[in-house]
Amino acid sequence: MTARPLVGVICCRRPLGVPMAQTVIERYLQSLIRYAEVDAVLIPAMPGYQSPRAVLARLDGVYLTGSPSNMAPERYGQHIADAPGPFDPERDETAMELIQGAVDLAKPLFAICRGFQEVNVAFGGSLRRDMSEEDRALRHHAPADVDYAAMFDHGHEVTLAHGGALARATGQSVIQVNSAHYQGIDQLGSHLAIEATSPDGVVEAVRADNTRAPMLAVQWHPEWAADTDENSQAYFRLLGQAMRGEAI
Repeated sequence: MTARPLVGVICCRRPLGVPMAQTVIERYLQSLIRYAEVDAVLIPAMPGYQSPRAVLARLDGVYLTGSPSNMAPERYGQHIADAPGPFDPERDETAMELIQGAVDLAKPLFAICRGFQEVNVAFGGSLRRDMSEEDRALRHHAPADVDYAAMFDHGHEVTLAHGGALARATGQSVIQVNSAHYQGIDQLGSHLAIEATSPDGVVEAVRADNTRAPMLAVQWHPEWAADTDENSQAYFRLLGQAMRGEAI
């Protein structure tokens, strides 16, 4: 029997009451394991204790999840005293090392939401923090007073790049996605090709065009409704193909 690919999933460092904990929201793992048909192992955001790159060297690829935390603006060259958090510097550091390791070691890397933003920053891009403001023509986050499930009911269309991996996987040029992000791409990182854009021109998905293994990241949350949404399942099937060394 052929072994299933083993994919590393980044953790967040978050308080669990008083003590700190390494956490991953279960739905990220459920969708990954079920629809990508891979096995998963957690990579703690503890860069001072172990080398993320050394862990990645023993895996078939890596998966960067979303998170309630924001990237520290210093990571993309901005020094803002009152920048909105919460922040997770250990995750920032771990993600940067994993992305660079994936490039150097030719390991596939897939990312969602915060992970999408981490990819852009790792490739020299920057982020903006106004995606949920009321005066935007298209708000990218639901109003603050809605409940958790309703937050993911908020969404919009995205246009998929002609000939891109997402367009080929879904067989569509426009798909509906959820939208639950306060930050988004400002300056696009070097060597990142656009895979999807929203109606207001915001970049919603990217791939790296100078890596030896696929690197594909989306701003939306395909893990949220993967059991009922075929386009979300297509994202995870792409991930599984890449982790098995198949072309996407």
